[in-house]
Amino acid sequence: MDAPVPVRAPLSLHVPEPPQRPGSEIDFSTLAVPPAGTARRPDTDCPAADMTDLAYDLVRVLDDQGHAVGPWDPVLGPDTLVRGLRAMMTVRAYDERMQRAQRQGKTSFYMKCTGEEAIAVAQGMAVDRSDMLFPTYRQQGLLIARDWPLVDMMCQVFSNAGDRLKGRQMPVFYSSREAGFFSISGNLGTQYSQAVGWAMASAIKGDSRIAAAWIGEGATAEGDFHHALTFASVYRAPVILNLVNNHWAISSFHGIAGGERTTFAARGLGYGIPSLRVDGNDFLAVFAATRWAAERARANLGPTLIELFTYRAAAHSTSDDPAKYRPENAGAHWPLGDPIDRLRQHLIALGIWSEARQEELAREVAEAVQVAGKEAESLGTLDKGPFQSARTMFEDVYKTMPWHLERQRRQAGV
Repeated sequence: MDAPVPVRAPLSLHVPEPPQRPGSEIDFSTLAVPPAGTARRPDTDCPAADMTDLAYDLVRVLDDQGHAVGPWDPVLGPDTLVRGLRAMMTVRAYDERMQRAQRQGKTSFYMKCTGEEAIAVAQGMAVDRSDMLFPTYRQQGLLIARDWPLVDMMCQVFSNAGDRLKGRQMPVFYSSREAGFFSISGNLGTQYSQAVGWAMASAIKGDSRIAAAWIGEGATAEGDFHHALTFASVYRAPVILNLVNNHWAISSFHGIAGGERTTFAARGLGYGIPSLRVDGNDFLAVFAATRWAAERARANLGPTLIELFTYRAAAHSTSDDPAKYRPENAGAHWPLGDPIDRLRQHLIALGIWSEARQEELAREVAEAVQVAGKEAESLGTLDKGPFQSARTMFEDVYKTMPWHLERQRRQAGV
């Protein structure tokens, strides 16, 4: 006789939900923020197994009074600090102008990085100018930190006559071989595998250059992320794998990608990759962690995964309205503050800065962005042209144009 089937409770599926929705009060009180300066700084040859705590801790340098504390303080000179502040302020001013241009119909699309400026700027300054960068679409600060011309960037956004990409890329999908800035891709996650492959090739050739890549926390759910970590770990690729956790992948909060269960930095440990979790709004912490990872890569010690813990203060893009999925003005309540204000406070605490100098710098930056904007617009905008010649659609497909494309070009009369 068959045994009776036991009565069991029905199974249920857990679907992560953000803690607050539109109309509710924003509340970050459950966020554990350790005091600045408490995270330990291991030797660069420390194995991943001995760094487990740093994948769950938070590397912080700047305290609430603007002082640099703890073992991660990179001890940067005044010139470097001011250069970083200027670059971050330039990024923000550039973002504001380009978003206004989009609203005026001068371009079709734009993406700001408000509240995340310290990540790209500090990391761009912490690696060598010759190192190769594989960004995602919120790292315009890398180009600005490398003193790339604003006019060139704006022309790409406008898809005008001065666009080096000839209107073939979406706005903000910059590309510059001269700046070591790999073409941005709308297929999220691909840049991780590309960066690891480039770093492996650099090692095979006996080169001294390393690679750095960026990904958002939402894109860690893509297979490319895991493929890249496997290859980077197995072959000790000289690469820095940066993971920007700004808590939102368009309208999906980070829990959908696994952020409820553990930190994103912890994923690197499973691949045997040393992993750090860093305050992404702390310019000094970001710089120090990146420099540490770069030293590891150059010493043939392999990859490092860095989770940059921040918050997307603005909309995902000009096509997005965050008020539809999270409380209004949530970014203003982020407990780790504004990266520009924090570095300004640090400079003042050092006695080398003042509010008057801050206002002067703001005016200089605004004027530089305005001048660049006028020059770029003189070469055309998306709504008014002039536009690229139809002839260009046949160019750059092959190194040397084959006969059949040449025939098609003549038939098209261009």
